[in-house]
Amino acid sequence: MTRIDETKDFVPVRIAVMTVSDSRTVEDDKSGTTLVDRLQGAGHVLADRMILRDEREEIAAQLRTWCANPEIDVILTTGGTGLTGRDVTVEAHRDVYEKEIEAFRTVFTIVSMNKIGTSAVQSRATGGVSNGTYLFALPGSPGACKDAWDEILVMQLDYRHRPCNFVEIFPRLDEHKRRK
Repeated sequence: MTRIDETKDFVPVRIAVMTVSDSRTVEDDKSGTTLVDRLQGAGHVLADRMILRDEREEIAAQLRTWCANPEIDVILTTGGTGLTGRDVTVEAHRDVYEKEIEAFRTVFTIVSMNKIGTSAVQSRATGGVSNGTYLFALPGSPGACKDAWDEILVMQLDYRHRPCNFVEIFPRLDEHKRRK
């Protein structure tokens, strides 16, 4: 089904992590720390990390700033994907996306169903692409961040993963901008 092609070299990806919360600090940000630990443990580079309040415009502005930074390949956000009035991360992501990766939401839901059953319907995890950068909005729980990383992202962000992965198509994500 899927495998790692050991004949290929690992390609580290530069990843920014944003926690969306009105109350978290770096010291008690378990979800952000979970993502940082996992991405660095896999051999990737932490390009930036921050905590922002649940404010749609602020989140979207920071996502755009990171997407414009050539030193950032992937953005992971955690928090603000639920159903409450302050949960605006998904909307902020969609304000920035050029293309949505609909299957990410589907696969994440399948993974979540296996872990938490029908409670998975309360998550609005999403993924997309903007300006040659991948963006993924994950729920705010450490368990959900572990599931997204361990079951999806660790493989799709590994250049050696077969039959295909996100890294191998980096050079083509913004090819439409080069056409004349």
